[in-house]
This record gives sequence, C-alpha cells and structure tokens, in this order.
Amino acid sequence: MVKLSKVLRPVSEEQDADAAVALMLKPTNKDFKILFVKRVENPADPWSGQMAFPGGKRDAEDENLKQTVVRETFEETNINLLDRCRFLGVLTALRSKPRPEMKILPFVILLDHEPSIKLNKKELEGFVWISLGELVQNKGTFQFSFGESPAYVVGSSVIWGLTYRILENFFRILQTCQTMMNSKNQ
Repeated sequence: MVKLSKVLRPVSEEQDADAAVALMLKPTNKDFKILFVKRVENPADPWSGQMAFPGGKRDAEDENLKQTVVRETFEETNINLLDRCRFLGVLTALRSKPRPEMKILPFVILLDHEPSIKLNKKELEGFVWISLGELVQNKGTFQFSFGESPAYVVGSSVIWGLTYRILENFFRILQTCQTMMNSKNQ
C-alpha cells in the first residue's frame, strides 16, 4: 500500500470539488476489503437506495475536503478517520450524472483497525465489506428498469453509477502500481 500512496494524488490536492467520499481499505489475509454503504430510499435523493461510499457534501464550516470526508463518514458510520487510519491520497474528482454541477472527490484511506460501525439510520440502511478479489470476479452488467448498466454484482449488492466509476479509477491506479512493481522486479 505504500506504493499506492506514491501513485495517488496527494490528499492536499483539492481539485475544486463539492463533496467527498471515503474509499476505505481494510487489510484481510492477502487482500483488502472495501466498505460500501446502502443509502435509504428517499425520493429527494438522486442516489436513493444505492450502494455507495460514505461521504457527502462540503459544508461552509469545512476548511477543506478532508474535513468534509472525516465529518460525513463519522456522521454516517461512526468511523473516526482520524483514529488509526492512513490517508493514502485521492483519486480524480468525478462529476455526478444525476447532478452534473456536483464534483465528488474520493479519498483512499487505509484502516489500521477493525472499526465499530453504527449507521445513521436516517441516511443509511446497511453496509457490507467486499474484497477487491470479489469485485474483480463479479464485474459485469445489471438490468435496471431504465436499461442495462455496467456494475459489480456481489450477492445482493449492486454497485453501479458513480460508485462503479470511482472503483474503475481505483482499479486503474492499482494496475499502475502492479506494473511499476513488476518492472522493478525484473
């Protein structure tokens, strides 16, 4: 994971975004698990009922997007990202398709502990840890009422849309790390 922090953009790189999410990695055996949360059904929420990463919109009081992701993650999951967690860097900020005026900055964070999760039931109805290996094995498409969409389908968890696009960027970064490591070992 040290190599990953060299390939990611520094946490201090703000990228002019309006919101931030936490892609949290938890080491397990020879893999890593990522935390996904399931949003509650809410007609006012463009991501209603979807699998997502914890996070949300920047508040006026937030000095920067790191403060936003720390605050939002704590509000939603009760995980304190300032306690036994390492910020490895950020991915490229992405525009939301349902709200194209909004840009979301994903932070990649390595957990050094097993967090105790307590969901904010007003915003989230569930969570699941899914390994990188499971995601790679379950990449495909999913048939929605509006049509087919690329997705990771692991059990009853369908990860698509913005969260899928963030994962795709993350997997590209991991591939870059792997290529760098392979070229050094030759």
